[in-house]
Amino acid sequence: MSVQLKTVEHLITLQHRSEESMLEAFQNGNYTSENPYVKLNPYIVCPLTAVIMFNTDEEVEVTLTIKGKEEAGDITHTFSKAVEHKLPVYGLYGAYENTVVIKLSNGVESEVKIQTAPVQDNIGRCTYINTTSEYMKDNIMFTTPAGADYAAGYDYNGDCRWYLTEPFIFDMKRLKNGNVLIGSNRFIAQPYYMVGICEMTLCGKIYKEYRIPGGYHHDQFEMEDGNLLSLTQEPGAATAEDMCVLIDRNTGEILKTWDYKKVLPQNVAKSGSWSEHDWFHNNAVWYDKKTNSLTLSGRHQDSVINLDYETGDLNWIIGDPEGWPQEMVDKYFFKPVEGKEFNWQYEQHACVVLPDGDVMMFDNGHWGSKDPAKYLLSKDSYSRGVRYRINTEDMTIEQIWQFGKERGAQFFSPYICNVEYYRDGHYLVHSGGIGYYDAKPTEVLPAFLDTTDPKTKLQTVTVEVEDDVVKYEMHTTANYYRAEKLKFYHEGENLVMGKGQLLGKLAVTEEFLTEVPAEDTGLLMPGTNDAKFINEEDRIIMNAKFERGQLVMLQLESVVDDTVHRYFVPTTKHTFLAMCAGTFQESDDRVVKFNVNKEGLKGTFNVTVTIDDKKYQTGVVVTI
Repeated sequence: MSVQLKTVEHLITLQHRSEESMLEAFQNGNYTSENPYVKLNPYIVCPLTAVIMFNTDEEVEVTLTIKGKEEAGDITHTFSKAVEHKLPVYGLYGAYENTVVIKLSNGVESEVKIQTAPVQDNIGRCTYINTTSEYMKDNIMFTTPAGADYAAGYDYNGDCRWYLTEPFIFDMKRLKNGNVLIGSNRFIAQPYYMVGICEMTLCGKIYKEYRIPGGYHHDQFEMEDGNLLSLTQEPGAATAEDMCVLIDRNTGEILKTWDYKKVLPQNVAKSGSWSEHDWFHNNAVWYDKKTNSLTLSGRHQDSVINLDYETGDLNWIIGDPEGWPQEMVDKYFFKPVEGKEFNWQYEQHACVVLPDGDVMMFDNGHWGSKDPAKYLLSKDSYSRGVRYRINTEDMTIEQIWQFGKERGAQFFSPYICNVEYYRDGHYLVHSGGIGYYDAKPTEVLPAFLDTTDPKTKLQTVTVEVEDDVVKYEMHTTANYYRAEKLKFYHEGENLVMGKGQLLGKLAVTEEFLTEVPAEDTGLLMPGTNDAKFINEEDRIIMNAKFERGQLVMLQLESVVDDTVHRYFVPTTKHTFLAMCAGTFQESDDRVVKFNVNKEGLKGTFNVTVTIDDKKYQTGVVVTI
């Protein structure tokens, strides 16, 4: 049985080819506003978007209106004056003949019909919505993946008006230029690490993919100068999710690194999900200009920490001090103001520093204590958005607002989730990790539940509160990592033509320097391994099945000399007690995905694999 090899082009390349074909068709035709060129899903990954192109005899503004199923669902944007018009269309409905009205500033008006296919199955469905079109207007609530359901956007009526067909995961943030920043769709390592982050338009076009040597997870932040903070980890390290890097916006170069192991002990104040490998579990980053500091959420120490941006020194810690060394408690921890209602947060997410210095976060409330003897069952737990006021002079802390505790287990998410601050008194609280089994709050992390079991129910509840009044509430099927309320269109350039850029670089994959004695069978890998190889622009990926604990080595053997690059393939997997994005979980525990980055390699190589004490051929030849 032959081993499969598939060459996969980067999405940037595929999108550029699609765009070039679209532009060629447009340039070869005679398209007017009454008879425009229309391309549905022009960038391959966003089926409820389109591009409309046409020419006019004079410079005119164009107002596009994507008609809703009722007037309140209309989405309208006016584009700047031009004679050649290349206009992105957002907010189409699935399985629907959509109407787009084109109105020129000289008074000419026409319309075009766009028929779409049904929304794909792995998109969460809205099961309940309570808001008004007057409140939401043309805003869309975007949700990003925590499982097999991909990113989606919902209007005031709960109708899906946008979704992606690739697993771009973790947070989606709008940049100052109007584009969005989201985790790459390219998986690099279990449980959910991606090669980096992508800057894209909401029609799915990638302008830049920033590759990060240690991969990307959870969160990112745009600095005032445009450079980007990203959460990562040290390549090949024994620990995970305990570093942050600053990325040059133009080149992808790593400009600065913060390693939390330098300022925190790793074996203290353990949450119920702590492990030696994932001791901190950094799930959020926020830069505060006023104090020139980074605020970081560490789920597995139930702590939100603040570091000096320049030195990386520890400034303070918000969290239950139980289990921390006394000298750290005395120096870095806050004490609650006496006589006021107060609760510490546990396994929190999404810390935000507000304009007045208050710190807001999503308190998951998972376990509900630092003491294992006092851990709470899910049915007795709650999650909430909470706002703390800290005084760094006398090291006191007050709880000045919360939402969610009063809802109890119905709002309980043991993982993921976020809060957003719009103004004082106006907040979003997104409980995206709710899970039930047999109609009861699950004691199993929802990411690990079998969604094919009819007793399993996953739910997301997204709420906006304005002056203590719920103005928006949406329930969707599936778990969603975070929610962000955005408009489709912005005042900058909504679509720029040209090929995207692949920036930064992956790490050099660590080699195994000792040759392992093995019998060279001369045979192809056994069919039971079901091996498949993928050749990408910047890496080689092996997907295969091995028994847990088997010795496996992948070799790249030069076809011109005796050079051999050897890579140890782990088959004993880490046990992950946290799974903030179960998107890449395998149903078969034997499946191993292993990457060899092409960074530092050059030549043509035969790929061989050693399993225990036997070496096998694959028939795969790669040129780097």
